[in-house]
Amino acid sequence: MEGSYGLISLQKKPVALKSISVTLSIHEFVAAVSATLNYENEEKVPLETSFVFPMDEDSAVYSFEALVDGNKIVAELQDKMEAQHNYESAISQGHQAYLLEEDSYSRDVFCCNVGNLQPGSKVELTLRYVQELSLEADGALRYVLPAILNPRYHLFGQLVDSCLDMKTPVVPLEDLSYTLSMVATIRSQRGIQRVHSNCPLSAVEFLADDKTSAQVSLAEGHKFDRDVELLIYYSEVHSPRVSVEMGMPEKKPDSLMGDPSVMVSFYPDIPEDEASVTCGEFVFLMDCSGSMQCPMNNQDRSQSRIEAAKETLILLLKSLPIGCYFNIYQFGSSYKEFFPKSVKYTQQTMEEAVERIKLMGEDLGGTEILAPLQSIYRKPSIPGHPLQLFVFTDGEVAETFTVIKEVQSNSKKHRCFSFGIGEGASTSLIKSIARVSGGTSEFITGKDRMQFKVLRSLKHSLQPAVEDISLSWNLPPGVSANMLSPEPTVIFRGQRLILYARLTGMMKEAEATGEIFLKYMLQGKRFEDKLTFSLQSKSDADFTIHRLAAKSFIQTKDLGLNETPAMDKEDILKISIESGVISSFTAFIAINKELKQPVQGPLAYRQIPRPSKFRRGVIRPCQSFTAQMPCLRRRSCLARFEDQETEHVYFKKALQVKKITHSSNNRTNLQSDHRVVRGTELMQLIDLQKANGSWDLNKDLTKVLGVSLEDLLAAHPAQHVDSSAWATVLAVVWLHTHGKDQKMEWELLERKAVAWIHIQAGSMVPTFVKAANVLLKSSVDPAVFAP
Repeated sequence: MEGSYGLISLQKKPVALKSISVTLSIHEFVAAVSATLNYENEEKVPLETSFVFPMDEDSAVYSFEALVDGNKIVAELQDKMEAQHNYESAISQGHQAYLLEEDSYSRDVFCCNVGNLQPGSKVELTLRYVQELSLEADGALRYVLPAILNPRYHLFGQLVDSCLDMKTPVVPLEDLSYTLSMVATIRSQRGIQRVHSNCPLSAVEFLADDKTSAQVSLAEGHKFDRDVELLIYYSEVHSPRVSVEMGMPEKKPDSLMGDPSVMVSFYPDIPEDEASVTCGEFVFLMDCSGSMQCPMNNQDRSQSRIEAAKETLILLLKSLPIGCYFNIYQFGSSYKEFFPKSVKYTQQTMEEAVERIKLMGEDLGGTEILAPLQSIYRKPSIPGHPLQLFVFTDGEVAETFTVIKEVQSNSKKHRCFSFGIGEGASTSLIKSIARVSGGTSEFITGKDRMQFKVLRSLKHSLQPAVEDISLSWNLPPGVSANMLSPEPTVIFRGQRLILYARLTGMMKEAEATGEIFLKYMLQGKRFEDKLTFSLQSKSDADFTIHRLAAKSFIQTKDLGLNETPAMDKEDILKISIESGVISSFTAFIAINKELKQPVQGPLAYRQIPRPSKFRRGVIRPCQSFTAQMPCLRRRSCLARFEDQETEHVYFKKALQVKKITHSSNNRTNLQSDHRVVRGTELMQLIDLQKANGSWDLNKDLTKVLGVSLEDLLAAHPAQHVDSSAWATVLAVVWLHTHGKDQKMEWELLERKAVAWIHIQAGSMVPTFVKAANVLLKSSVDPAVFAP
């Protein structure tokens, strides 16, 4: 690497992007974001620079503007084809032009072109968006500023007019020239308890004595080398509410932006039912592509994605209910299935599956998920056993909309629970396939335990079905609500439900109120949630609720340029242009025609390198895209010369590095701390459990319990009862003593174990528990063994 003054391109030229600054404003569970990208042309020739950056799938981008030498140029949202033509025409005439668009194949990838950046010129590009914050299991609201954009696997020539088709070299992390700064202001009437992050933060500064507002920022010197995650904890978060936002005064009534918009958030109080369903066909689709060898995080002893996924699969198998059916698929460039069709869950089929899971590797090449999905959907349904599909992938899939459409077209016969593994997983793929099929999505990044999040989804899949869901309004005469988001078809316990609607008609009374009812059936019982709200609308200069409502509508219909029906395309274009929220069919275009004279001379094109997540001299098979990457697809056919060579090298290096680092990984494992050792013992214990929930009394169990087989047999409190009942009680007591921090992960398999114990030991269970507590020096409450 030559030079020491910043990031250098392949042409040994300085990179134009200098810094990225983000201003984040969070109010309750909605984030408003302003991101500014600062450019400077240090060369002696005019430039066209393109870069690609990730966005969360749920982001409603509604504003794009350029500040050029003190002059602000506000972009206009146009039909994408028209915007691209106007951009090309402008730069060919020597005008400065700026183009922002969503990728044609995935909603979570954006491309920004800067055309005719003059020598010595500086430009600030600012985009603004709003989004809902996801609700975590522990009550935290999660905001993620995406930074990592992994390479999306695809066959050569498969993508046309896509930023994802560009391949660029990487540079070591320490050679990255641009920096990231972020300041976040948080407001909540419920009070702010704390803010956590995966990145170093300044101390939280409370701006009010009642802790209803606070400010926090990224520590200085932060590089844009990972997704930035904020977890915000309020004093109270599970509060249903209705917000009514005033429309734009200059817009005509009876239009999306002219009428008031309503945002409704429900937290249905679904009663917990220990009697989970015992039927179902559970199919697990596991990504075994080369990129799954990447570590879960940047820690030295971080587990690889594939190893974490294998442990999770075994835990899932042990937690399945007796009487269900299951199958496992591996996929990469090709796919394999464990069984020709789903098999009944028995000790024999479970053992066979576990042994095959242990042999799984990240050796199937690329990430082609469509073919195995189609194979799963072609299989005949099993009567009385609805299909529950679990998808595990790092999300490096290019044809996102094609996959989403395939899942959506089969949504009536299954639910999909999806899991994005590692930094940079496609939020468009992971969130969408769950949303269109009535499932849930989870992202496992940093130090998240995959097992915890996956078992939470398995619990959802085992919940008794909520049926006959209906939504109704009670509004004053002459006022009606038109839904902009799809009405709910599935509800899970402990989850938030957000809906958007447009209010039409005239309200005669200033203090009028309305009511909204959510009704549903659960195991033959009728439930109803009711919210009463004021119809008096409040103004918001950014029209946040209107933008989020438009985004919700667009998400429902937009499947990209190739997969969206013509009728839906018309609706998307109309709503997108009217609301200012970008879609697959629209793009922002800004043209600066105020130059004293057009830019002269040939325009230089710079292929901007992307930074590696790892440092110079550290070879790892996981090299991910961050903030920028070239997108030169319009200016020259030469931009298309790069084929799949980079992708093939990527996977070859992955396999080579696995061999090189095997022995060093073994040395690292020997240095694992007590917490990791306990985690290993937990998995060993889980591995020994049988399909019916029991454990055998043998030497393998004694290694985990730390008690000799002779002592276990001598302490058996009732010799006439099968020794497996004694072993199972011991295993459950050990779980409560040594694995209580991971209880969410083994709750389901413990439930099976307790049910089996009562069948075998009956009235002797309290005696067994007392003896186990004495032997293992524990104090587990016998109540945990209640039937």
